[in-house]
Amino acid sequence: MDVNKPRPSSIRIFLAEGSPTGLRIVEKSNWIGRGVVFPRSGYGDVKARPEFEKSGVYVVSGPSESTGRDRVYIGEGDPVRPRLDNHAAKKDFWTQGFVFISKDDNLNKAHVQYLEARLCELAANAKRVELDNGNTPARPSLSEADVAEMEAFLAEMLVCFPVLGLSAFEVAADRPRASKTYFARSRGSDARGFETDDGFVVQAGSLASGTEVESMPTSFSEMRRQLLAAGVLVRQGDHLAFTQDYVFGSPSAAATIVLGRNSNGRVEWKDDKGRTLKQLQDGEAS
Repeated sequence: MDVNKPRPSSIRIFLAEGSPTGLRIVEKSNWIGRGVVFPRSGYGDVKARPEFEKSGVYVVSGPSESTGRDRVYIGEGDPVRPRLDNHAAKKDFWTQGFVFISKDDNLNKAHVQYLEARLCELAANAKRVELDNGNTPARPSLSEADVAEMEAFLAEMLVCFPVLGLSAFEVAADRPRASKTYFARSRGSDARGFETDDGFVVQAGSLASGTEVESMPTSFSEMRRQLLAAGVLVRQGDHLAFTQDYVFGSPSAAATIVLGRNSNGRVEWKDDKGRTLKQLQDGEAS
């Protein structure tokens, strides 16, 4: 049995207010953790819940004011409520909050500091969002047994986050490779990638066009600048080279960044026989 292979499990999401976008309580089979997900607009109504009086780790997320990209702040609290009260008063960007605590009250200050540090490390490595934290905090000193427990707790949280709509921590290299690779070769680019459940991965070593057309959408120009600033893209001669596998939200977003112009990814990405992604998806290719 491959212990690294994802295993089937159950995640229970209780809609405490009857709304899929309102307060949600998250529990997972055979796990001591509990998640509380809430919109910022409803924080005043939910902050009196007992979960907010416990030690925990949290993420607040929303669009960046300057770029429109997803932005997150990761923190911990013992308890979490005073920290969230502060963010409600002083941080403007966030629209969603995610809090994770232990149902058995067995997370202490060092435990949640460890979880905070690990989540910051993962978000910084994945580079899928803007990280609002000024610095990645250092991991506290824990016993070998406590580290093992916190890594197990973290692994369960990481399964929950994408289900809840937050994909800040997963790097493309952690994903199983798709059987079919697609290529984009136009405007000097030479890129390859594959589809995933939540987007399209452009693989490390791919070359994007070093220039943009004048009609390039502003949001994608800004994304290119952000990827250069983050080190996902580096200048290499007349090209921009991908230093790591990177997940885009759609094939079109990936193609637009690669080609330096507004692009339909279902047409631009082709297999090694020249068949477009659209043809293959629509069953038109023989």
